Amino acid sequence: MANVGARSNEISPNHVEIPIHANGVEPKPSQEAEESNIIDYSQRAQWLRAAVLGANDGLVSVASLMMGVGAVKKDVSAMLVAGFAGLVAGACSMAIGEFVSVYTQYDIQVTQIKREREANNNRGVDGEAQREKLPNPFQAALASALAFSLGALVPLLAAVFIRSHKIRMGVVVAAVSLALLVFGGVGAVLGKTPVKRSCVRVLIGGWMAMAITFGLTKLIGSVGL
Repeated sequence: MANVGARSNEISPNHVEIPIHANGVEPKPSQEAEESNIIDYSQRAQWLRAAVLGANDGLVSVASLMMGVGAVKKDVSAMLVAGFAGLVAGACSMAIGEFVSVYTQYDIQVTQIKREREANNNRGVDGEAQREKLPNPFQAALASALAFSLGALVPLLAAVFIRSHKIRMGVVVAAVSLALLVFGGVGAVLGKTPVKRSCVRVLIGGWMAMAITFGLTKLIGSVGL
């Protein structure tokens, strides 16, 4: 009988112990931490890229507006007033559009969180933690307006101290071209795309916008409409 008890207490070489957890899945805290870090980094990259695009929009739109006014008006005050009006209008438009877009996305994600909690009987889903990770519509609107305004300041600052009309127009084009290269390079790094191709694409796009606005405004001004 003693031998039988000893044999029963021995562990077979083929014996395998399988840990059983409450949810049936072994927790991996290190993996979860890495995933949260990746998500946070991705969100930061998206915010930075959106800021660069907003600054690029402010740069091109206000510079094109000033070039159009400069095509028919040689007075520096006319260009500056038009550029400042474009800065304010564009910043408000960007802020309102971003607020509406992000708030709509926020409502959709909050509704999805509620559905997941109801499906799981309010277990396993931390609604408050997930809501904290959602984008803030007010912050998004403010960031978009600030980015647009920073980009729009480049052509305004380039033209404010120059009295000669021809030199002023050339300085505005040069300053805007340099800023376009910088914004194109930063956007390419954040988007992990070829830097040279992105810079050339952004630069040509900005030149086309300024040239088309200048040409059409010059044409309409010469006709006398």
